[in-house]
Amino acid sequence: MELLCLELNKVVKAQVDHNILYDDRVLQSLLNIEERFLPQCSYFTNFQKDIKPYMRRMVAEWMHEVCEVEKSEEDVFPLAINYLDRFLAIVPTKKCDLQLLGAVCMFLASKLKGSQPLTAENLCVYTDNSFTPRELLGWELVVLGRLKWNMAAVIPNDFVDHILRRLPLPKEKLPVVRKHTQTFIALCATDFRFVMNPPSMIATGSVGAAVCGLQLDRSDPTLSRDFLIDLLAKITNTEVDCLKECQEQIEMVLVSSLRVGQQMTEAGGRVGSKAMEQQDQSSTLTDMSSTPTDVREVNL
Repeated sequence: MELLCLELNKVVKAQVDHNILYDDRVLQSLLNIEERFLPQCSYFTNFQKDIKPYMRRMVAEWMHEVCEVEKSEEDVFPLAINYLDRFLAIVPTKKCDLQLLGAVCMFLASKLKGSQPLTAENLCVYTDNSFTPRELLGWELVVLGRLKWNMAAVIPNDFVDHILRRLPLPKEKLPVVRKHTQTFIALCATDFRFVMNPPSMIATGSVGAAVCGLQLDRSDPTLSRDFLIDLLAKITNTEVDCLKECQEQIEMVLVSSLRVGQQMTEAGGRVGSKAMEQQDQSSTLTDMSSTPTDVREVNL
């Protein structure tokens, strides 16, 4: 019983399987099937009438906040976004049902990728009980049916370790590069402009942006931007120009997010100076990030 109590708060996570990571056939298989899990169309153009891009961004940021609070595994959020986009590409959806759809997608993704799946009751609480657990479970069957139970989607996270092991990176830098890469992937997931990009391109562009942002070329000239993009393009069979454009777009999204975050920080500081009696609350506002992850730790 004592051992069980000590293990309750631990996150169960499998160790890296080197037989899979070092087998080139695995990476090639991921590249071969990744396009099967892309949305069928850019659904805001001529399909979804009631939902706008800013609504998707709001629900995506809310979904990531829930995953952060619940301490879900890093694969849960991008997988849930994949379900969301694939569903919206084939089913006209009302804006009043968008948050419910996002909750269902997290519910399903956490079952597939999480060691501790999210509960229907908690998801209802995060929406101020705007729907019931029974409604969520009903929508779960709808989403599964429309996606034809094809839930083991390929996401950018699946490529990260395969890419990193093929780069000439110092071992001591791998954790920080991986952390920054995951931040870029989360930013891409909230931005509709990346929806139709293959997961391998998003992963490769995110790795490139992370390495360039950390300025690792100072100690290793082979990690300079041009050489790095050429190497990354070869790893994932991506066209150099497309990869370069994707990486630049990812970096622009980061700059925009940092700018908005700075504005929120300044606003929080002004509130604190005007209302000293709410100092604790103001410090909380000041420490908030406007993006689904704390991008202030990412260099550019």
